[in-house]
Amino acid sequence: MRGDNMPKKSKKDNTPTKPSLDDKTHIPFAGEVVDQKIVDTLEINYMPYAMSVIMSRAIPEIDGFKPSHRKILYTMYKMGLLTGARAKSAKIVGQVMQLNPHGDAAIYDTMVRLSRGYGALLHPFVDSKGNFGKAYSRDMMWAASRYTEAKLEKICSELFNDIDKNTVDMVDNFDNTMKEPRLLPVTFPTVLVNLNNGIAVGMASSICSFNLEEVCRTAIELIKNPDFDVMETLKAPDFSGGGLLLYNREQMKEIYDTGRGGFKVRSRWRYDKANGCIEVTEIPPTSTSEAIIDKIIDKIKAGSVKEISDIRDETDLSGLKITMDLKRGTDPEKLMKKLYSSTPLQDTFSCNFNVLVNGCPKVMGVKELLNEWIEFRRGCIRRRTEFDLKRAKDRLHLLRGLEKILLDIDKAISIIRNTEEEAEVVPNLMIGFGIDKIQAEFVAEIKLRHLNKEYILKRLQDIEKLVKVIEDLEDILSKPKRVNRIIIFELEEVIKKYPSERKTEILYDAVDDTSGYEKEPVPSYPVTLFFTKEGYFKKITPQSLRMSSAQKLKEGDTVLQTIETTNNVDLLFFTNKCQVYKARANDFEDTKASSIGDFISAKLSMDSGEAPVYLAVTSDYSGYMFFMFENGKGAKITMSSYETTTNRKKLIKAYSSKATLNCVVQLESDRDLVIVSSNAKNLLLNTALIEPKSTRDSQGVGIMKLKKGQYIAEVKEYKDGMFAKPYKYRTKNLPAAGSILTPEDRGEQMLLFSGEE
Repeated sequence: MRGDNMPKKSKKDNTPTKPSLDDKTHIPFAGEVVDQKIVDTLEINYMPYAMSVIMSRAIPEIDGFKPSHRKILYTMYKMGLLTGARAKSAKIVGQVMQLNPHGDAAIYDTMVRLSRGYGALLHPFVDSKGNFGKAYSRDMMWAASRYTEAKLEKICSELFNDIDKNTVDMVDNFDNTMKEPRLLPVTFPTVLVNLNNGIAVGMASSICSFNLEEVCRTAIELIKNPDFDVMETLKAPDFSGGGLLLYNREQMKEIYDTGRGGFKVRSRWRYDKANGCIEVTEIPPTSTSEAIIDKIIDKIKAGSVKEISDIRDETDLSGLKITMDLKRGTDPEKLMKKLYSSTPLQDTFSCNFNVLVNGCPKVMGVKELLNEWIEFRRGCIRRRTEFDLKRAKDRLHLLRGLEKILLDIDKAISIIRNTEEEAEVVPNLMIGFGIDKIQAEFVAEIKLRHLNKEYILKRLQDIEKLVKVIEDLEDILSKPKRVNRIIIFELEEVIKKYPSERKTEILYDAVDDTSGYEKEPVPSYPVTLFFTKEGYFKKITPQSLRMSSAQKLKEGDTVLQTIETTNNVDLLFFTNKCQVYKARANDFEDTKASSIGDFISAKLSMDSGEAPVYLAVTSDYSGYMFFMFENGKGAKITMSSYETTTNRKKLIKAYSSKATLNCVVQLESDRDLVIVSSNAKNLLLNTALIEPKSTRDSQGVGIMKLKKGQYIAEVKEYKDGMFAKPYKYRTKNLPAAGSILTPEDRGEQMLLFSGEE
């Protein structure tokens, strides 16, 4: 019942109401402007799209394939292209469209990248004929699908082995007219054998390729021993384009353990002394020949590379070749080191082993990824065994019925002959021999020519064989060790059938010796750095500050540090996760006071939940870092401990994680600090009393004595006049208890703080 104070709605009032959030698949009043909260828009409109991209397009699953790859390969398999002759690519694309409702261009592009001709995969899945382009070329386009032909490579037999035995789930295609596999029952870990990249919404995947034999050997050892160290057999990534991998054990271990990290790959080259030229024949997987040539030409025009008189692309049917003619007297070794440091002739491959496992994206290390694949393969073996077991039992059931008939064939013939109606033959056989309907149907269909001694003996022998087969299959299902042995046997067979030598050479204990060559000069000019509590960073020139010094900040944010320095210093951002991220001031754009600045956690790709807490600035890594912990301990670490020979962006164990951090201070030289405890005691400490350590995560030494329940509340720099009698709070021996402020110092402190405000 409407109250008197409620406005009455006109019958002609067709104003749309706010759409209901109950219906997630349809928005009422589509096309009309309605009031809607942004969070509702994201939930209803954006989230389904994001999840579709993540699960149905960009991220590979545990079988190593994205849906687009799987649809193409399965269609080619059903077309008989595993053993038959090649078919026109256009025909294949047309058939794939029954499973993949995308355009023919997108399907063909995906098929090209799976092909041997394109050369992107270490073990291609498509045997191609015609121009399929090249992975190392940006401009070399592949021919149209009507001109090329393709079939499946022999190794694809390992992808579809026993797929018709219920090894994987079959699901409907987009219009429910066909079935397709949700995953492929791969007999080896394809997820690590071939290169795979994808960019989804809010996440990405980048999986480098590894040598087939090394991956299979590692999987075998993991099945035998779950605690096996994968680095013993899985040496390093291997790429179809070859190249030289700079092996750093610490970096590789981080990739193997976490699934994240990067490593450098440089080009392979040779010097033709007779013609005075360098020939580059292999390049990193992240580079292209055109990008390399363009960058070198830019260097030549800028005058930073003067040793090259000409550069050209001499790639032909024999493979990639970039030729550089050198001027007389040029040292090719020094030139290549210079080019490695400043061109894509050396590049970093960034890893992000993000894989869909049971529909959920998950970043995993190599061991975890292989264990997930092993578990997936165990499931395939069990399902195949259950399928074979059911068929064997069904067959045995039929033969058991036949066995009863064969013991008295004359009786069976008599029953059939004396049955007046055909429909009564099966019921009469069931009654006469005590068999069920399925067995009776089978007996009734036996041809007259088979009622002989030879046929009878063979069927009886089949019964004996089937009994043994069933016992063996049931034994497999009851013993996980037998399942493991089957997987190991299949992996060993893959190694035998598809021998694979490494293409990428590993340079063990290699040091990136290009750091001393041809670095772009960093302009040096004065700047002021601002670092805020919320983790924002700004770099502002003095001229810009003179125009406007009022800093724009996020609501509730405050400036923690203001540092006057130059544009070519190193920046060390210490975080709440005991890590430090390194950057250069030159990496950040000059900005204005009216800008909110760069959000450091995103800019430096920090881990989830990680935030910067302190900024240190250095140009020569002299001085110290002082860390004060709430338990009264402090550590003075030499700045040189954070200096690295390689251009590493993140250092773990930047400080001790044994206690909660209270304060970080950069010390160019030793100075006085005031340490205040939670019970209001003050200690005047000169940092010279603390012995410096080179171990970054040192727990430090006891500085302030604390009773149970007490902690360090504050650390601040001592300023002249802060205490009337400083000696009352100073100590020469550590740890010390500190002293309560005297009445006169409490007054001085109040005056000092009020003056600062």
